Amino acid sequence: EKPEPEEALSNIAVIGRYILNANIFNAIEETKPGKGGEIQITDAIKSLIGREKIFAYEFKGMRYDVGEKIGFLKANIAYALKREDLGSELKEYLKKIVEETT
Repeated sequence: EKPEPEEALSNIAVIGRYILNANIFNAIEETKPGKGGEIQITDAIKSLIGREKIFAYEFKGMRYDVGEKIGFLKANIAYALKREDLGSELKEYLKKIVEETT
């Protein structure tokens, strides 16, 4: 469902949730199936541009693609390292693993 990086039209991604009004339902009904034969909510939202205001929030921070195995692992490690009850112990464990495997 995601394009290859070299085929992507931009480096903008949907990483959150939507707040939509009831007009989205008509837009979905009018939207033709896209890639994979599925109706995409992003296509329905795109069809509303010009007919009503569409807003986005530009996220500043680290984004993890948790749909990919490595992204899922990175997100969990980063989160755990920030926790007071886990961070120090996990950091020491990771150092040990790196030393043993390099």
